[in-house]
Parts: sequence; C-alpha cells; structure tokens
Amino acid sequence: MPIDPALARDIDRAVDDDAAALRELALKIHAHPELRFEEHKAAAWICELLRARGHRVEVGLGGMATSFTARAGRGGGARVAILAEYDALPAIGHACGHNLIAAGGVGAYLAAARVVDRVGGEVILVGTPAEEGGAGKVKLIEAGVFAGVDAAMMFHPFDRDILAHPALTNSYMTFTFRGRPAHAAAAPHQGRSALTACMDTFRLIDGQRVHFRDGVRVHGIVTDGGVAVNVIPDRASCELSVRARDAAERARVEGIVERCARAAAMASDVEVGIELRPGYLDMRNNLTLARLFGAHAEALGRAPRETDERVGAASTDMGDVSHVVPSIHPWLAVVDEGGPNIHTHEFAAAAGSDRGVRTALDASKALARTAIEVLGDRALQGRIQDEWRRR
Repeated sequence: MPIDPALARDIDRAVDDDAAALRELALKIHAHPELRFEEHKAAAWICELLRARGHRVEVGLGGMATSFTARAGRGGGARVAILAEYDALPAIGHACGHNLIAAGGVGAYLAAARVVDRVGGEVILVGTPAEEGGAGKVKLIEAGVFAGVDAAMMFHPFDRDILAHPALTNSYMTFTFRGRPAHAAAAPHQGRSALTACMDTFRLIDGQRVHFRDGVRVHGIVTDGGVAVNVIPDRASCELSVRARDAAERARVEGIVERCARAAAMASDVEVGIELRPGYLDMRNNLTLARLFGAHAEALGRAPRETDERVGAASTDMGDVSHVVPSIHPWLAVVDEGGPNIHTHEFAAAAGSDRGVRTALDASKALARTAIEVLGDRALQGRIQDEWRRR
C-alpha cells in the first residue's frame, strides 16, 4: 500500500521545518573535517541537535567514542535504521560528501520520528564513524547494533541519481621488504635493495592485470622507500587495496598479488613480510527497497536511474550491512553529470554548496518517506525480506 499522502506531506513539512538547522549542521561538519574515529565535533553537533529535538542518544557503541544511536517509535513492530556518516579524508576533507550524508540522515530520522507513531514500529538513527577505511559499520554489526533491524538505508552524494549501484568487496595488503644496506656508489654490489623488490611488485602486478576479471581493481602506494639516495634501502614497504565484485574473486586476486611480492623479493634476494587486512564486503542492493526510495525521489522532482553501467564502483562498509540486513545505498547528484567525481578537491567544494545541501534535504524526505512506508506495510516488509533471503 503506498504511503498515505498526508504522511508524506507531514514528513516533507518536518524536513522543511528543520532545514536551517540541517544546513548549519552540514556546513559546520564540512568546515571542520575530521578523520576516521576522530569525528568528535561532528558527532557532538549531531547529538546536540537530536537532544534539542527531545531525543535520547546512546553514544560509544562498538567501542567507538564517535558512534551513537537514537530511537523513536514503539518496540515490537518492524525496525528501520537510517545511517549517518561524517568522517572526512586526509588532505581533501569532505571530498566524499559525508557531511551531507550526516545531515540527510539526521533530517530523515527527525522527520520520520515525528510521524512514526501513526504507523507503528521503530525508526533508528545510527551514527557510523570511520567509513573511510576504518570499518565503523562492521564494528557496529559485531556489537549487535543491527540485530532485529528489518531494513537499513542511507544516501551518498554523486554526480547523478542512481538507486542500486554495486560496490566492490575489498581488502588491504601490506608488504614489508628487508634487504641489506650498502653505499649506493662505492659498493652497490654489496647491497640488497628492498626498494627494488617493492617497485618490482608493482610491475609484476601490472603484468597480471590481463588475468583479472571485470570489476577487479588493484592499486597502492609506496609507504617507505628508503631514507637517503646514497644508501641502498634495506627496508621498503607498500600498501595495496584489492577490490573485486565478490569475495571469491577477491581471494583469487589476493593470491596473485602475494605471489608477485614473493617473486619480487626472491629476485632481489630480500625478505618480505605480508599482512592481509580485511576491508568491506560487496553491496547487495535490495531492489524492492531501492525502487521504493526511487518512487519517492521521483515524487520530489528527481529522476533516478536504477543503475548506470558507465559508472565505476568503489567500496563501502554499507556492503557489510547489506549482508546482515536488507539495505540500500542510493546515490544523489550534487554536481552535474560528468562533473567532479568523489575524492577530489572539486567534489569537496560541492559538498559545501547550496546544491549539496538541497540534495541532502531531498534525501531526508525520500529516506523518511521510505522508512515510514516500510514500517506501515507488512506486505512490503515481507517482499523486502523475501528478496534479501533469495540473495
């Protein structure tokens, strides 16, 4: 059953009532970027707004000081979680627009909380730190925050509106090479270069790319390349990210990358230490839920596509959430299509723009409408769960 038009109007009005506060929140977080697990100002500002609206906030979940939850409605019925992110990137600040994700999620929760008693169930706002490589949502899953949740949702800024775009599973591989130092000019033959092995690892991986499946991405940086040009480096290290469409292919590629590092170490007669750090799982978009969000986005004047094969995929810990709860992670435009992409200085500027804030408010309305429609429709809840179980 579609959402009652009166409910939709009241949700939109609630977001409009809080628009000034949500704009202030988005721009304050944007102006004070904080890295993963250090989002103390952002979390405090969000919690301050929630408490000012009469909501009780629980902080420090999953061992993370900057995580929190707020709840509205009655227990015993369905539960829908709306997620907020608020960490930034090193050097380029909110170039992923997490300040807008925070404002959009908070606005959606406050609006849904105003009407949730009219449909039953419970709406939950989950503050999720450290999406940028810290796996905050994974820690919240392990802490049981998503136990008993029937659906989870958030939005992400982008250059176009997409309802159900894939996200790649990923992991991090660190290689530390140890050789023997020597004078680089007077006695280079006496040295064993850890840096040569490190660089050869990248070259060998490049030679293997022809054997990767579509969707695989391997990229990395040298984190230690020596300390002086006239010394053969006896220590060098690099970190690489391995991404794939599913865990099986990721594991296969991890094996290839490890063999490249071992072969490079053997060629230079150095030792190599290997550390594998899990990243995120792939995103399992719930199309029933995504299409519902899309219908509400269209009602608000947007024109989302279900997906867009021209667009590349990244990774997010929302993927991990989607493996335990039916979930969506739609993308909404804050720049023109083909404009600046995420993780650039230009996109960071867009995340602090009027258009960015307007998109966050649209997201608030569409997310809140979607959450309330799910809570009020048991048949819809069943369809969402049926699809998730089939996946």
